[in-house]
Amino acid sequence: MNRTGHVVIAPDKFKGSLTAPEVAARVAAGLHRFRPELEVRLAPIADGGDGTLDAVRARGYAPVPVIVTGPSGRPIEAAFVLRDLTAVVELAEASGLRRLAGGRLNPMNASSRGAGDLIRAALDIGCTQVILGLGGSACTDGGAGMLQALGVRLLDGQGQELGPGGAALRSLHTVDLTGLDPRLAGTQVILAGDVDNPLLGSTGAAAVYAPQKGATSAQIDELELALRHWAELLAAATGRDLSAAPGAGAAGGVGFAALTVFEADLRPGIDVVLELIDFDGLLPGAALVITGEGSLDRQSLHGKAPVGVATAAARHGVPTIAVAGQSTLTEPELRTGGLAAAYSLTSLEPDPAVCIADAGRLLEELVATVLAPDVLARAWL
Repeated sequence: MNRTGHVVIAPDKFKGSLTAPEVAARVAAGLHRFRPELEVRLAPIADGGDGTLDAVRARGYAPVPVIVTGPSGRPIEAAFVLRDLTAVVELAEASGLRRLAGGRLNPMNASSRGAGDLIRAALDIGCTQVILGLGGSACTDGGAGMLQALGVRLLDGQGQELGPGGAALRSLHTVDLTGLDPRLAGTQVILAGDVDNPLLGSTGAAAVYAPQKGATSAQIDELELALRHWAELLAAATGRDLSAAPGAGAAGGVGFAALTVFEADLRPGIDVVLELIDFDGLLPGAALVITGEGSLDRQSLHGKAPVGVATAAARHGVPTIAVAGQSTLTEPELRTGGLAAAYSLTSLEPDPAVCIADAGRLLEELVATVLAPDVLARAWL
């Protein structure tokens, strides 16, 4: 007997092709081509990185535009989103790779200052909770720029304000916290992230993530030394050494600064986003959840969005299937992640370049002609 009920469509973005809301819309269109009467509820999601603002805006959070300092030091237009007194700040929105001037990578000098500008703007309108989505950062500055935007003075040996970027931290002499925005003391800061790297060492911010931001081997070594120096001085100033804490290495070390100075709480990004969009409230009476992301692979099984969605749905007894640009997971691996099945664009079009360029049309066709008939045959609907 077929199940009755609505379908919840809760995908992450297909990176480089479709935003999460675009993926959700294409899946819904494909389902309606097959069964026009089917009730669907759209809930695009993210894991705290790029796309977090898109996900929560789709569920009623209002954008607040702000002029901030971009990662290259130039003013840029950015935004956070707001509901009640909760602000959701996406680090990548202000300090992400896509915000680099001219797209030029700048691993040594890129700054997280814009993220601090967004947090300060949220405090200006009275927010008492700030959720900071980590991921997609252009910088490896240990969160120093973010702290400077919020009143912390970082001085070199001549008493001059330190310049931007991770490389400048080698010249740091004094950390002065007396000017830190006092409103932070009454503000709960939650970090939404999907990595547990420490700040330093072979699994730290410089070694693992700086290469993605354009750093050479020599620059990685320089950034590692700079971050080590930063960690020592910030620990001395605060009385807390959290450089080895899980997540301290997130977003080029922004996690370290937030954990140490804001005493922030780090939580899995997908769990935070699912709470923000009230995902559990969409599940009573649901017959099926459809999630997905651009590439389903073994990394997807470790804290990524689709598995978080499947875990939440399972608590309500609702099966979850996934759509993807490509999937390398075996059936046992899918089951490990709580996914009943996966459908990929490469089953229709083997050329990945075509899948990326024409993802929307292919996704709708995949859902209408492959996924929906298979779902019906398996009695999920």
